[in-house]
Formats: sequence, C-alpha cells, structure tokens
Amino acid sequence: MDFDADTHPHRRLNPLTNEHVLVSPHRTKRPWLGQTEPPQTVDLPKYDPACYLCPGNSRSGGQQNPVYEHTHSFVNDFTAVLPAPAPEPPVAPHPLLTTNTVHGACDVLMFHPRHDLTLARLAVPDIERIIAEWIAIYQRRGSQEGIKYVQIFENKGAIMGCSNPHPHGQVWSLSEVPTLPATELASLRRYANSEAPTSSEAPRGPKGKPCLLCEYAHTEVAMPEKGSRVVVKNDHWVALVPWWATWPFEILVLPHKRHVPSLADLSAEERLSLAEILSKMTTRYDNLFSCSFAYSMGIHQRPTPVADTAVADEENVAHLHFHFTPPLLRSASVKKFLVGFELMAEAQRDLTPEQAATRLRACSERHYLDT
Repeated sequence: MDFDADTHPHRRLNPLTNEHVLVSPHRTKRPWLGQTEPPQTVDLPKYDPACYLCPGNSRSGGQQNPVYEHTHSFVNDFTAVLPAPAPEPPVAPHPLLTTNTVHGACDVLMFHPRHDLTLARLAVPDIERIIAEWIAIYQRRGSQEGIKYVQIFENKGAIMGCSNPHPHGQVWSLSEVPTLPATELASLRRYANSEAPTSSEAPRGPKGKPCLLCEYAHTEVAMPEKGSRVVVKNDHWVALVPWWATWPFEILVLPHKRHVPSLADLSAEERLSLAEILSKMTTRYDNLFSCSFAYSMGIHQRPTPVADTAVADEENVAHLHFHFTPPLLRSASVKKFLVGFELMAEAQRDLTPEQAATRLRACSERHYLDT
C-alpha cells in the first residue's frame, strides 16, 4: 500500500517551534454533535455612540477619543504590564518558585473610524496607513530604554476574545522576549549556523548565512500548483497554509523575494504589496463561510529596531512574518478546540494543509457582501 497524505495519518514537524502536529485526514468525515457558535455579526452601524473606540466617544476610563479620520492609537486603559521601574520581587523560597519582574506598555491601535469595517473591508490605502502606524509604534516603543520586545497583534471576532467589534489591534512592549518568539528566534539562529542543505536561489540572511523562512518561502513558491499550500502570492509576499499548520485554515504571510528582518526594513513598494496581500487574504477568509471570519493575527520580526550593529547582526536572523490562526473548522458555526490529546500530547488536525489551501484558493477576491 502506498502512502497517501490525504488519507493516512502522519506527523509533520514545525521547524520554528521544533514541535510536531498529528495529521489525521481520515477523520474529516467524523459527525459533529458538539458546540456550535453564533454567527459573527456583520450588520454593524458605521458609528456606534456606545463604542469606546469610535471617534469622539468617551472611553471607559473617561478619556475622550479625538475625531480621528484614519488610524488612531492610545495607551491601553487596562494595560497588561506597567511602565518601569518595577519593584524587585522577594527572594524565591525555592528554585522552583522563582519570580521575574517585567515592565513595558500596551497600546491600542484603531484601524479606521468606521465601526463596521474590518481588514477585509478596508481599501488598500487604509491598510497601508495601518502598516505605517505599526512601524511607528514598533520604532517608538522598541527604542525605549529597557524594552526588549514589541508584539503587534489583532484579535478579530467574539470567539477569539475580542471585547469590541470596532476594527483595532494591540501592541504590547515588554522588558523580556516572550516564550513563542524566543523559541522561533532560537530556531532561526540554529538554522543560520547549521549546514542544512539550501537552495542556491533562495534569499540569504545576514552575512550570507541561510535563513529558515527564506528557504521555506522559496520552496513553497517554487512548488507546482497541484498540492500547493500557497493561497495568494504577489511580487514580494506569499500567503500560504504552512506545512505544519495546527489550525484548520491557518495562514503564514511572509516575504519571499529577500530577507526582511522587520516592518521597519520594508520599502514603500513592499509596504504597498503587503497591504494588497492582506486585503486579498482576509477577503478570502470572509468568503470561505460567507461570514466575518474570526482569527488571531500576530507579527513576528526582529524583537526591536536596534541601532547597535553587533546586536543587529545577531537579531537580524529574524525574518518578518505574520501568523493568522482562525478557529473555524467546518462552517461559520463550528470551531476547532485544542483539548484532550492536543493539550496533553501534541497538536492534531484533520483537514490537511493542502486541502485547506485548495479551498481558500477557490474563494473569490471580491468580498461576498459586494456581490
């Protein structure tokens, strides 16, 4: 019997985290009698007088938003970390019970004054403005004393814990590099210093060393369409369902033409190209189940825009990329749960990444609400 990835169970390695995912494609026919989610609301007003994020409205802490016309950012009224200085913790009663202080800041970024829009419904120039604000906050926070990491992210949809439907994201700046990006950076460094076989045509990282994500993007883009995991591609960027995807319709967006450590290193043409691919990709998401498609998105890049050359060479092993992790599985009302085996052993999925990419590629780039 010949192995068939669309039929037979197998494991795939995520080289960024060095973790495996169990793929069980034969389970896609499993009946579902479990929890269903209410559909994501799409009939929202352009302006909501009760919304804390709409232009001119008062926030929960009493501060008033300006009547902004494009993007607007402010320090989160309910910040997860506090500015320096942080008090020293007491001496640990046992080596297994250590405490480390952390300081930083949390910013909220409104994407647009319209309450009823999302990335999928914004014009490309509006997404360009969001990218410009991401860069501005990354540079401002990342240059502050004691800050070692800046995390940009968006939670979209109530089932992803988003507390307000107004289009917005967040930026958390910390005095330590968090676990997941630290793990990825360590993997990128190991690969750069390894003798792993690489394509002669793939972009290279600092000092001509191999880059794991440059090599991966080059490999995916060069593959034939049959069985491809690429969803959409343009001159600078590719959006694909990664080989190691955990979530059913997980997407990785990354530059494929050259090594790019951070958003701050993008050219004007690359920023425009990024805005275009984010628009097309999120539109496909919405069109998949004809709903406002929920997800969590995070940007992984060089931890901060460091100026020191020696440090820059070390941290430039980072290759800018976006993680999109949507929970929806079979329809607009059935989501994937990470429970049981996945909590106690390793990640598992039924639909193969190749099948997920095929379904997303088949979706129109014109939003279903505009047809």
